[in-house]
Amino acid sequence: MNTPFEKTPGWLDWYAGPAKPRFVLPAGAVDAHCHVFGPGAEFPFAPERKYTPCDASKAQLFALRDHLGFARNVIVQATCHGADNRAMADACATSGGKARGVATVKRSVTDHELEQLHAAGVRGVRFNFVKRLVDFTPKDELMEIAGRIKALGWHVVIYFEAVDLPELWDFFTAVHDDLATTVVVDHMGRPDVGLPVDGPQFALFQKLMREHENVWSKVSCPERLSVAGPRALHGEQAAYRDVVPFARRIVESFPDRVLWGTDWPHPNLKDHMPDDGLLVDFIPHIAVTAELQHKLLVTNPMRLYWPEEV
Repeated sequence: MNTPFEKTPGWLDWYAGPAKPRFVLPAGAVDAHCHVFGPGAEFPFAPERKYTPCDASKAQLFALRDHLGFARNVIVQATCHGADNRAMADACATSGGKARGVATVKRSVTDHELEQLHAAGVRGVRFNFVKRLVDFTPKDELMEIAGRIKALGWHVVIYFEAVDLPELWDFFTAVHDDLATTVVVDHMGRPDVGLPVDGPQFALFQKLMREHENVWSKVSCPERLSVAGPRALHGEQAAYRDVVPFARRIVESFPDRVLWGTDWPHPNLKDHMPDDGLLVDFIPHIAVTAELQHKLLVTNPMRLYWPEEV
């Protein structure tokens, strides 16, 4: 395994010169999905990690937040740190109340450790089902963890790929039905945007949201899903335009249960590193009214992560 200072071959560093977005974010907007990596010398990466990233510190994240015009961040535990949440928790705890976190925990986590994470600003726990990124955790362990964090008022975040939804359906619905816990799906469940937006694959994800009112979705990461890529045509069309119909469908169908985030510093991208300013300019193409934009960027993330201020 690489040391924390030897990046995985082919790793793309995050783009250091993002454009100032044309789209002016509503006051109080939240970047509801981003990460910190290390720095490795201060917060070592997990020995069992499947990749070694570049450093991406809390100071660099907060500078990007201010540059883009966001007011707050939700920092999601990166898989390269495993269940060692120190880098994420430190970023939240030192943010002056401007960041909340989503942790990764194991069954062995103590109640005291959960309480410490809560005090730092953690409000959710993430279960990753993308096999190329993590080793699968037994479902009984995940259900036990989900039951324990419910007492703290936390929610569950799940990351999976669309092709795996049929086999995961029973577990996801059990988390909702048995525990009555909010379940947030990362990146619309990674649909294949080369397939029709009205096709059976994306219809199954919409069914999950329609039949389970506690299921939310992040309409983020067009750079991961797109085949068309970042080029915008004629200055009017959205970059990553093939993702627009999918994200817009979810925003308009479930306006009170959607979130958006940059995914900075964009782990595991192989072909290009996105301009975060361009990603912000994607937002008005999927949330086309001021009301939808405010729900997506302010009302919904505040309700989930800062309910005491709502």
